[in-house]
Amino acid sequence: MKTNLANLKTTLQGNVCEILFEKRRPKPGDSSQRRMLCTLDQTLLNSVNGRTTLNYRPPTQAPKYNPESKNLLPVWDIIMQDWRMVNLDNCQILNTIAENNFFEYFNESIYPMSADEKRAYMGT
Repeated sequence: MKTNLANLKTTLQGNVCEILFEKRRPKPGDSSQRRMLCTLDQTLLNSVNGRTTLNYRPPTQAPKYNPESKNLLPVWDIIMQDWRMVNLDNCQILNTIAENNFFEYFNESIYPMSADEKRAYMGT
């Protein structure tokens, strides 16, 4: 389902989403799209599992520009375990996982992946 900045931001505040979006600056030889498992759910991220398993850390400083003016949204990238900007010019929500079901999904589907499988999942 195609989404916009406001909808994705609201959805991510209480869920984890698997999204697919166009890279703003694709590298030669890489896919022009990126798949990501991300969230803005502070309850999940600040939980013991969020801090230890997902290595969540709050942002240390605000960007030097307004991301929303460029149709970008900063999100916590669960696989890369860091903050990333999502380009909302052409973004789709592929799957939504409720907070209370996330770690079961993570332990069964994401945690067992090798580094190569994670790269393939992301499309990089």
